[in-house]
Order: sequence, then C-alpha cells, then structure tokens
Amino acid sequence: MKILVPTKRVPDTEQRIRIRGDGRGIDAAELPFVMNPFDAIALEEAVRIRERQQAGVEVLAVGIGRAEYEQELRTALAMGAERALLVECDMPLDPWNVARILQAVVERERPQLVLMGKQAVDDDANQTGQFLAALLDWPQAMFASKLEFTESGVRVARETDAGIEVVSISLPAVISTDLRLNEPRYASLPSMLRARKKPIDRIALDAIGITIQPRVELLHMESTTSRRNCMRVGDVDELLSRLRNETKVL
Repeated sequence: MKILVPTKRVPDTEQRIRIRGDGRGIDAAELPFVMNPFDAIALEEAVRIRERQQAGVEVLAVGIGRAEYEQELRTALAMGAERALLVECDMPLDPWNVARILQAVVERERPQLVLMGKQAVDDDANQTGQFLAALLDWPQAMFASKLEFTESGVRVARETDAGIEVVSISLPAVISTDLRLNEPRYASLPSMLRARKKPIDRIALDAIGITIQPRVELLHMESTTSRRNCMRVGDVDELLSRLRNETKVL
C-alpha cells in the first residue's frame, strides 16, 4: 500500500507575524517556517501504519511550492517518509488549485490512501481534502481522531461538533487528520543528517499538465490584537448595561 501525505510550508505560529506595508501579505524576511502541524500529524500516522504492518507500505511526502519547501520535505524524510516529491510552483495557490495539483500527483503515483492535515494554520481554509476527494471521486473521512484498518477498508472516528462519529469507508480514500489522532515524533539530528543525503524528486506543473486557475484574490490583510480590557462591575444590572451599550459587534 502506498500512502501519499501532502505537506505545506507555513509560518511558525510561535513567532510574531508581521504584515507587509502594502497589506497584501506577511513579512517573511526573517520569519521561520515549519511543516503545517496538521500535516505532521498525518505524516506521523502514515509512518505508524507502516510500522504496524512491517512491510508493504510506502509513505510518500509531497510539497507544492518553491525550492524553500525542500527543508520541510527533508523533515518529512527524517520523520520516516521513504520518498519526497516537490511539485515546483512559484504562484500563490488557493485550496482548489492545490487539490487539482494533488489530483494529478495521485494519478501519477497511484496511492491507495491520501492522508492529510484537515487544514493549514496559515489560512485555516479546511477545503483541500474535500476538493481532492470530489475530483478523484473517492470516499472521504475528514477530521479523523482514530483510524482502524478492516478487511473492507478503514474505520474512522471523526471529530464533529456533535461528538465522535464513526464511519467506514473503502479504499482508495482521502482522510484528513485532527489534533487528537496522535503526537508527531521529533525529527532528531541524526535523522535530519541522514535525510539530507536522500534525493527529493522534482516535477514541474507543466509536466503534470496543470495550469493554475486562481479562484481566490487576496485584497488586504491586517493584524489584530487579542488584548482585553477587564473591569469589575457592581451588579448584574450594570453588567447588562455595559454589554448593551459599550460592547462592539465585529
């Protein structure tokens, strides 16, 4: 079985994010980047599946972007992926176009399972997995907190607003991962050094027949603060009065 794990390079959310002066993006000059945390969970689960089954499972990590994405793919190799593939693209991508590119990669690589993070922490779109499943006409199970392989496919426990929903789907399928699925392993220094020597396959968009069709236009970005103005009120009547007259509706 081949498991394809898409990975995205995102800003390190532990660092301060600054908006460019033109308001059209973030200032990435000195900003460190990491593998999207939800994608790291998906990769960890793929590696655990291979470790449980011992043989016959290949984990392929895929990145889409510029040459800088190579570092995150090497992290994926250090975590346990056998192969890494970089789809070279210089253009900004929305979820629809990411899904189209992944569709072409899936048709090229023929995996039995696409295991991916439910969303990226930079845009929080939560759309790529659903788009990809629709394009492939594959079963999908989003927000997985537990996976169990069965004779007929995979049983997935899904995180929903109403609680845990358990669904059974056949393979091939697209599954996205939630936070409670696992805790990703640490990529140690020796494993990172070994990963530096491993080759990373590269392929251009033209080679897979994809032309970017933008569906989303970024008009403006602004930073906000979570600073709170705390005050003590004397009684319920004063609380209701302040809520009614002084709070702002965003």
